[in-house]
Amino acid sequence: MFGLFGGKDWNVIAIIFERRDLYQVSGQRAKGSAADKARDGAKGHARTVYWAVFNQKGSFQSGGTGNGAINVPPDVIKRLERELQTNRTVQEVLKALETKQTDKLAKPLVWGGYPPRQMHGQNT
Repeated sequence: MFGLFGGKDWNVIAIIFERRDLYQVSGQRAKGSAADKARDGAKGHARTVYWAVFNQKGSFQSGGTGNGAINVPPDVIKRLERELQTNRTVQEVLKALETKQTDKLAKPLVWGGYPPRQMHGQNT
């Protein structure tokens, strides 16, 4: 009954650092106090580059950098933050969560913003 009057029903997204050229989009749908726990888990995960909370209509509620952001250049974080809501992989995960196809889902992030590979001997 409380869900009808504004109870939490969130989709929590965490962008997890796997390696320099691969991040994972991890999503979880949670309600009530479990929603807070899911958000806090995403925030506190050691490899979370960025976390975000969306409502069931796909609207961004809150988000920020995670502990894993130290593995990524600051300009990459800024780009990820800017493009997160429109990223195709993130949208696919959110859609699956919103339509209750699943309550948890993880996919590799398909994204053009990964840091470029450095060639041996380059100082840039």
